[in-house]
Amino acid sequence: MPHLPPDRMPDVDHSHAADLLLGPMLRYVNETSATIWVETDAPCTVHVCGRVTTTFTVHDHHYALVVIEGLEPGSTTEYEVALDGVRRWPLAGSTLPPSCIRTSADDHPARIAFGSCRASAPHAPPYTHRLDDHPEGRGVDALRALGLSMLERPVDEWPHMLLMTGDQVYADESSPSTAARIERRRVAASPAAPPDGVVADYEEYTWLYRESWSPEIERWVFSTVPSAMIFDDHDMIDDWNISRSWVDDIRREPWWPEHIIGGLVSYWVYQHLGNLSPTRLREEGMLERCIELGDATAHLRSWALSSEEFTPVPGGYQFSYDRHLGGTHVVVMDVRNGRVLEPGGRRMLDLDEWQWVRACMMEPSEHVVLASSLPVFVPGGLHGIQQWNEAVCDGAWGRRIARLGEHLRRAIDLEGWPAFHRSFTELEELLILVSRSTATHEAPHTVSIVGGDIHFGYVASVSMPEGCTSTVRQVVCSPVRNILRTRERRVMRFGASRLGRLVGARLQASVSGGASLLSWEITDGPVFDNNIGWFRFDGTSCEVIIETAVLDDEGREVLRRAIRVADSPSVGV
Repeated sequence: MPHLPPDRMPDVDHSHAADLLLGPMLRYVNETSATIWVETDAPCTVHVCGRVTTTFTVHDHHYALVVIEGLEPGSTTEYEVALDGVRRWPLAGSTLPPSCIRTSADDHPARIAFGSCRASAPHAPPYTHRLDDHPEGRGVDALRALGLSMLERPVDEWPHMLLMTGDQVYADESSPSTAARIERRRVAASPAAPPDGVVADYEEYTWLYRESWSPEIERWVFSTVPSAMIFDDHDMIDDWNISRSWVDDIRREPWWPEHIIGGLVSYWVYQHLGNLSPTRLREEGMLERCIELGDATAHLRSWALSSEEFTPVPGGYQFSYDRHLGGTHVVVMDVRNGRVLEPGGRRMLDLDEWQWVRACMMEPSEHVVLASSLPVFVPGGLHGIQQWNEAVCDGAWGRRIARLGEHLRRAIDLEGWPAFHRSFTELEELLILVSRSTATHEAPHTVSIVGGDIHFGYVASVSMPEGCTSTVRQVVCSPVRNILRTRERRVMRFGASRLGRLVGARLQASVSGGASLLSWEITDGPVFDNNIGWFRFDGTSCEVIIETAVLDDEGREVLRRAIRVADSPSVGV
């Protein structure tokens, strides 16, 4: 089929042609290339900017990733999408701005919006209420508020990337619409069905993504802002890979194999595929193989089984990846699926993947963003409590207490970087190495560590040893939409308090926990309302902003600035 011109798709419509179910989603973008992801309701060819690709099928669902190369650096290209030659995007009657691809350039400022933990629910009461006020309350959706704010901002103030650092969907806490569909489907369910609220298989995972990514504003944002994603536990299930014994226990559940296969395959299709550059897509070959097969169901299920077999020991699939936005290097770590969980030898990432992260971090750049779904530098006593718990689970107080330590680890989610002390220390050493210039390495101006997961936001300043010239900060941004109850906030505040720090320090000392190489202090926050963060990198300067999502006096979703930290007073988003 001949290529269509890049500037215009046919205006004719044919009711028998394939249609878009999800997307288009603008995923990878650099100076000269881009990828666009779609889900369609039937097998077809997909046309974007003169490029054509065919769909592949997974469990009777149809997908394509269109690779566009040869773009001009620093350019803006409006695009449309046609299926089998029939224009399907923009949607008929849409009044939203055209979708466009904005390529990066070395001399352009870079804006990155970021956040984690987004529960899907309607954008109306009672779901927009606080959880304290209604059991269905999730608060105002910060992603939707971001999209609405973009409609009032010039294009050059839009983010160049949307970095989503975990819990894009909640596979163990289904949204209202999906929960109702699951209940209807489970009327005749087998005894192997998972617990209430937990999706069973690939089909039910697709419902989560459809509900989360279909609303008009969010769909438009995804069509015009490149997105990068990494999973956390709720994308699969709460406490995913928290410990070796947890893995052993969950694998005894009859519903687990179908759940984890569906989770890994859907994550690869809906999230990870778009994280990869055209070069890595070709090197890896999985997308090409899926297109060749047409129906890739068996192939991807086999891949998922192999990946699950290797978890949590080295040798599995690498979900970590990186991106460049001009002089800014974004390195995204998989700290869930690539863990080593053997007591006494725990690691957040296996050794091979950690070496890959080290190599990426040492590449020349003006600014480095290191993304982890879990925070590295946690507030107050939470660090000491987690480090203490790891030692207890490893037998520091005997085998019997180790079993109690394991119960506590799961009960209160003691699974962050401090609970993997070997990896925490290695990361501290890496930050020192990256931040110190040598004859062969020039330190970046800033190193920004992004975290999520814990349902409140803050900025922490990291004190570096003498000789380090980079400004190092951690920015935690969570939740995009999953607001905590007041009593849960009090627990978090206690952990961050002076008393909480004292408790953590005492527990840490009781097991002879190793001292940290670095020190850190929360300078801004905590922010508990639904929130979204911003970086703006411009030359040597970096600005950090966290905005909260609220309803204004007219009931519209808006963003309000909660935190601003700037290296230069002249920089503004």
